[in-house]
Amino acid sequence: MIPMLLKGLSAFPITPADASGRVDVAALRSLIAPLCAAGVNSIGLLGSTGSYPYLSRAERSRALDAALEEGAGRVPILIGVGALRTDEAVRLAQDAQAAGAAAGLLAAVSYTPLNEDEVFEHFATVARESRLPLCIYDNPSTTHFRFTPALVGRLSRVSGIVAVKSPAPEPQDVTGHLRELRDVVPDRFSLGYSGDWNSVEALLAGGDAWYSVIAGLFPQTTMDIVRAVQAGDAAEARRLNARLQPLWDLFREFSSLRVIYACAALLGICHAAPPRPILPLSEPAQQRVTEALKALDMKEHRHV
Repeated sequence: MIPMLLKGLSAFPITPADASGRVDVAALRSLIAPLCAAGVNSIGLLGSTGSYPYLSRAERSRALDAALEEGAGRVPILIGVGALRTDEAVRLAQDAQAAGAAAGLLAAVSYTPLNEDEVFEHFATVARESRLPLCIYDNPSTTHFRFTPALVGRLSRVSGIVAVKSPAPEPQDVTGHLRELRDVVPDRFSLGYSGDWNSVEALLAGGDAWYSVIAGLFPQTTMDIVRAVQAGDAAEARRLNARLQPLWDLFREFSSLRVIYACAALLGICHAAPPRPILPLSEPAQQRVTEALKALDMKEHRHV
């Protein structure tokens, strides 16, 4: 097991691509560069924010090659390897391992609902046949499958499965959730959280990693929060997080994916649209995003 590879801040950028699904490598590299400069702990390439289910195997490889070249070994790359079929997920994980990714992010993607034994075999097979360290991606809002603590514990003892990325519970529930997981996984197994609006409380409660959508565009802002947590300054971490409430509200209403695409376009970082059938935000919604960005005055991007 890689000792606590996934910790601190993992930044999840979008994957700019044209209408045919061809990745805009130059735009992707322009997103990766500031993440490396900000000192994020890892980059979550081709997560849900990175639209991995909408990209072909070839385009996923192009995206990874571009990110690895831009990163030049400075920041570990965690890459989405989820697919409907186990053999396809194995091939994607093998591609990632051969290219030099640090770990794979594997979700229980399915059309027919899966049971726990099916998910266990899927993950165990991908881990065994790819030899790529894997992070369990528990994302019930998209997969409609929720990992129980018992299943996470079972998978945590499979060689090569090193972490779990869970949806952050409400603040009053996070300590109990962490305790349930800590009780069933090995000591160096990483317990991380996504869902930006609740993730800071998860870090403060003792979570190992924050898998962040907003960090994909605003790495300095989010690193300030993580450093406050690491310094034991909970009040400062909460203060900085509270400033972001306008974005958290928009994330909850429209989805973080749609909002972060709008942010990237409004800031002039890149002008890619989300993959169809997902539509860009309406003009009134984009105006609300613009107003939120102006009010926040993010230090990375002050020209909105």
